Amino acid sequence: MKKQVSVTYMIFGLFFTVCLITANIVGQKLITLWGIEITAGMLVFPITYIINDLIAEVWGYRKMRLIIWNGFLMNFFVILIFRISIWAPASPHFMHQGSFAMILHSTERITVASFIAFLIGSFLNAFVMSKMKIMQHGRHFSIRAVASTIVGEGADSLIFITIAFSGVLHRHELMNLIVTQAGLKTAYEILALPLTNYIVRQVKKREETDVFDHTISYNPFKIKDI
Repeated sequence: MKKQVSVTYMIFGLFFTVCLITANIVGQKLITLWGIEITAGMLVFPITYIINDLIAEVWGYRKMRLIIWNGFLMNFFVILIFRISIWAPASPHFMHQGSFAMILHSTERITVASFIAFLIGSFLNAFVMSKMKIMQHGRHFSIRAVASTIVGEGADSLIFITIAFSGVLHRHELMNLIVTQAGLKTAYEILALPLTNYIVRQVKKREETDVFDHTISYNPFKIKDI
């Protein structure tokens, strides 16, 4: 019998990928909120971790593993298309090549940093959600949602900022940036918890699904096991 996925799962998977790609595009802009300077990517990137929590909670680690790798590959594809589009000779009628390249281009160092940070942070988030759900017997979703975000977003911020800005910023500036980014992303998750809790309950009810990851492999490369 062929393995199938639900429409709801597919929609959340698509939303996860769209948020990831959007965050990388708008992340070029610096904005100020309540006196704190952040990238515009902060407006949308934490949503990927909320969706990570939701999918891991409802459908389990194996389904989230598939979504993480799909998001990674689609993001890689988009960046590849960006590079080709920038390198391609501009038409004489296109007057904005410099602005186009400035917005869509990122250095190899930033790109590598974002890819590595995304993979490690996302898999840690899903792993913590999965393990804590078993330990808590399915209760206290809010606790594991926040705990998984602290671990996942913390690792993401630590890895990305360390790879991207080591040698560029002083050590104390790196640490301040890591703590600020991780703290803001976790605060985002906490503020969204009432809505996240409601959506999780509704999705479980609609899908009649509440997976516990007993006896599964947490190997992130075991993609075919869904």
